This record gives sequence, C-alpha cells and structure tokens, in this order.
Amino acid sequence: MTFNGFNNQDFEVFHIQGLEPRMDKLKQTISPKLEEIGKFFTPHLSTLLQEEIYVHVAKHARRTTNPPTDTWVAWSTSKRGYKPHPHFQVGLWSTHLFVWFALIYEAPNKRQFAEQLEKHIDEVFDKIPTHFVWSIDHTKPVVIPHEELNKEQLLNMIDKLKKVKKAEILCGIKIDRNDPILENKEALLDTIGSTFEALTPLYRLAVEKE
Repeated sequence: MTFNGFNNQDFEVFHIQGLEPRMDKLKQTISPKLEEIGKFFTPHLSTLLQEEIYVHVAKHARRTTNPPTDTWVAWSTSKRGYKPHPHFQVGLWSTHLFVWFALIYEAPNKRQFAEQLEKHIDEVFDKIPTHFVWSIDHTKPVVIPHEELNKEQLLNMIDKLKKVKKAEILCGIKIDRNDPILENKEALLDTIGSTFEALTPLYRLAVEKE
C-alpha cells in the first residue's frame, strides 16, 4: 500500500476554481488515496460486518457546472451503489477529514432504522464515544458533537429521520485538516478502523429486520 496519509495540498484542491481544473487535480491527488483506503478496508469491513462489502469511490460524474466541495470513498453490501443502503464513508471537505456511518435520504429503510434507534436509545446514547459527531445532512460540513447532545435532542433527530422524506443521519468523527495524524499513515488507518468498529452497532440496528 503506497498510501501515506493526507497533506495540506489535498485539502487545498477544494479551493481550485472551476469544475474541470478542480476535478483534474482531485483525480490526480485525492481519488487515488481514497481508492487505496477503499481496498485496504474492504476485507476489514467484510469481516467486521460478516457480509460481502463493495467499495465505491466518488466520481462526481453528473456534475456539469459546480465543482465538488467534498469527496469520499464509501462501502456497502451492494455492487451497484451505496446511497440506498446503510454504509460507511471516509472523505474530505476543505476543512477536515470525516469517517461516517450513514443512512441518507435515498435509503428506503430509514423508518425502520429510526424505530430501532428509539428502541435502543439508552444504549446508543451511552455507547457512542463522546468525541464522535453527528450530521443530519451529508451535503454540508456542519456537525453536531455527541458530547453537546442530550438524549432528547438525539431523539428529535431520530424522529425527523422517521417522518421527513429528505431526513438523514450520520455518525462518526471529523479530523481537522491541520491534525498531524493525517500525515501519519499507521495512526490514521488505526483511527479509521477503530471508528468503524465503534459504529458497527449502528449498522446492526440499520439492518435489523424487526
């Protein structure tokens, strides 16, 4: 594996003006790193989740005008895609790297997941590490620190997931672009791996049939 972490230049890609110039640089610098991370964690996630897992690196193929403001690699149980399924992601905004478990608006089983979260709210609230963060919109870099949430606020997010068509929920970590761990390959991969492990109980709830 030739991946050696992320550096400041990787995050600066998102400040390049214009769709083609930004996409060209993204494909040259960030996408190859995400592809390596994807290949590295696919067997790990397959073992962790006890299911066959497929990797998907964002291509941004539908963009015709606006350049991407973030990019990512995602893992799901489907060869065809990840958006309708519970999935894991690692990616970058211009400000930080993120590691997510996600169920976004295209997933048909959001209501079932919300009901499982409600049913297990005490366990979920207590077992999510305090330094983890939540998001209710994968298209924005804003996060909600778990340590600043109370149980009622989390339940409100879950209720929205159940009732609002476009609602989504993501949980994981963010690492500031200036954090030295990003240039430490081993430490970064260890952090991503341990984050996936901590998020596995959410995945289990998301695929629960009852």
